Amino acid sequence: MKIYNSLSRKIEEFQPIVPTKVGVYTCGPTVYDYLTIGNWRTYTLGDLLVRTLTFFGYQVTYVMNITDVGHLTGDNLGDADMGDDRMENSAKREGKTAWEVAAFYTNDFLESFSKLNLTQPERFSKATDHIQEQIDLVQAIEKRGFVYRIDDGVYFDTAAYEAVGNRYGELSTLDAIKEGARVQPNPRKKNPRDFALWKFSPERSRRDMEWPSPWGKGFPGWHIECSAMSMKYLGDQFDVHVGGEDLKSTHHPNEIAQSEAATGKKPFVKYWVHGAFLLVDGGRMGKSKGNAYTLLDVTERGFDPMALRYFYFTGHYRSPQNFTWEGLGAAANALNRLRMSVSSFRKAKERSSLSREKLGKLEEYRQRFKAALENDLSVPEALSVVWEVVKSNIPDYDKYDLLLAFDQVLGLKLNEVSEAYGLQEIDLSSLPEDIGKEIQSREDLRKQGKFAEADIVRKRLEEKGFIVEDTPGRTVVKKSVDQ
Repeated sequence: MKIYNSLSRKIEEFQPIVPTKVGVYTCGPTVYDYLTIGNWRTYTLGDLLVRTLTFFGYQVTYVMNITDVGHLTGDNLGDADMGDDRMENSAKREGKTAWEVAAFYTNDFLESFSKLNLTQPERFSKATDHIQEQIDLVQAIEKRGFVYRIDDGVYFDTAAYEAVGNRYGELSTLDAIKEGARVQPNPRKKNPRDFALWKFSPERSRRDMEWPSPWGKGFPGWHIECSAMSMKYLGDQFDVHVGGEDLKSTHHPNEIAQSEAATGKKPFVKYWVHGAFLLVDGGRMGKSKGNAYTLLDVTERGFDPMALRYFYFTGHYRSPQNFTWEGLGAAANALNRLRMSVSSFRKAKERSSLSREKLGKLEEYRQRFKAALENDLSVPEALSVVWEVVKSNIPDYDKYDLLLAFDQVLGLKLNEVSEAYGLQEIDLSSLPEDIGKEIQSREDLRKQGKFAEADIVRKRLEEKGFIVEDTPGRTVVKKSVDQ
């Protein structure tokens, strides 16, 4: 198997530290708000990697963090050590405590995680459950001489780290890691690249989340939690660290520096795997733009979360992917066609005898699917093999058997598709509001004689998985479901 390593900036042969065993850590969510479909693309990448490694026979230990303290708003402005704590901000906005905010959005994350059929890690590790581990790690770094204290916290000394032969920021895509131009530099830091390991609570005020420490009351910096928790559960050195490409600039380089400073071992992580950004309608996603869509937005428009999963698989993880509702509709239609094919194949109760030619073809499909995954997780290529199997002349029972084997990696729940899967009439009163409006709009256009425009609406509804049929006296709406 070959995988692109962001650290070496090249595709490498995958060789775990311990043969047959792999430790994987994925940077998880900051639970201050609903996650966007951009976040879910990254977590689907982690799931894909874990499923693929398991498919190839590795014993995988999978860990994902949940950031519920210490992630400051300054990370969007160029300095993750400045600004307000995201949890505290959400608490003020929603009239709750930071603990209540964390609990609410953690529960939503876990429910959505299940809806997308993502592989459950051995452990979801919360930052607030590992405060002592983070303090211990900062103390270990301090003993090695890479820590200093200023009025707002305890900082990692990048110059001292480099002075003893280490290289800081090797993973980063930036030529030099420095404070962003949009924030006021902290003049008390020795070096603009230095980062907080422990932040002090503001004087004469009380935070919802704060703890005593050897340096004073406060809370951990954002970066230290991932090092502390990944090393606790995967060891001082482990195989794969997964995250979004936005984390390559500072968060992950800081993880490397503080971890290797504490242990004196190299490398902290052998392979760094990063997923590219998800665009929306060709541009960047953002709450200010109103296009930071969530999984709730997807389901409220009548889409199955599995359609979003299928959509992610139509693009390679290292390439930016452009999300549109029309594109999601196309993915939903493709998934429904696949499910209907699986339903049909499932009806073949007995395995047919295979000719030597068809046996060879069956093995060829297996090897090509495997080769696609071995080629830096090329899922679009693997999906093309899936559709070749669907259209092939091998017996239906063998198609069904092979597709279920492939679905161990794809995770599209094909094993749950029944023999009765097909088009079923939908009660119009139960339709999502936006779908109901679309159907009414089509009816109005037809009454006005605007049949071409009405047909555009019909096609748009089909892209969302709803089939509209005009029958004498009424309109019938159907959707692919298990009947």
